[in-house]
Amino acid sequence: MILLDGGMSRELQRLGAPFRQPEWSALALIEAPALVGQVHAEFAAAGAEIITTNSYALVPFHIGEARFRADGLALATLAGTLARQAVDAANAAGPARRCRVAGSLPPIFGSYRPDLFDADRAGAYLAVLIAGLRPAVDLWLGETLSSLAEAQAVVQSVQGDGKPIWISFTLQDDAAALADAPRLRSGETVAAAAAWAAQAGIDAILFNCSRPEVMAPAVAVAARLGTPIGVYANAFEAHQADQANATLSAIRLDLDTTAYCNWADRWVAAGATIIGGCCGIGVRHIQALSQRLRSEPPAAA
Repeated sequence: MILLDGGMSRELQRLGAPFRQPEWSALALIEAPALVGQVHAEFAAAGAEIITTNSYALVPFHIGEARFRADGLALATLAGTLARQAVDAANAAGPARRCRVAGSLPPIFGSYRPDLFDADRAGAYLAVLIAGLRPAVDLWLGETLSSLAEAQAVVQSVQGDGKPIWISFTLQDDAAALADAPRLRSGETVAAAAAWAAQAGIDAILFNCSRPEVMAPAVAVAARLGTPIGVYANAFEAHQADQANATLSAIRLDLDTTAYCNWADRWVAAGATIIGGCCGIGVRHIQALSQRLRSEPPAAA
């Protein structure tokens, strides 16, 4: 079992970091980077083996086109450095630990908005993030991707890099989705996404930033192809039909550590071997997952 970290933004809020729109979690990277490092360190101490760079909001939607062009490379470099420092410190704490840094490559033109994706422009933006993150990361994580086109852009941008590539899709998670075959937010089926991942040689396919209820059916479909599978659900109170992170979403009160661990048991039973948390899933959840899921030594992917 491989344990991921959890969501960055709510943990930054908990520590009193500067946090507002439009910058979102990028604001702490700009104004209080030490707190970003503290969140990374807390997740590592809680048992996370994968520490994800705080680069998700380093896109023009959040920091603006002008700032991205002027500071995007430096901010991505800082995001990688902070995650690397936390991982190196965790690994130095004992030989049993082997934390790694995942370089977060977000949907460039907006979360949950496959309709805004522009393949002709995506590569240039991704290249800036990749150049800044590359020295610090052990693997690439394209996350919260709503369509195969978004995933293909990530793979094309890092192919030949020599690092493992994990691709994580966000799923339709309204009430109707529970009665249908699991689908990406683009409407493409999880079966098609899993087949693409297997053909493209992706090292792991994951599902994130959707409600826990829709994850197990997606895992069951993807498991038929044999690619390692991961899940890190969000704790949003209601289905997000529009742009994610456009406003601060309410967090479900029923997803305490025990409830989230119970969902994780279902994902593992369905075939997942990589588990963590997304928006609203914090350090306490990861610590509880570590205690619940680790009956044997962590595996490597």
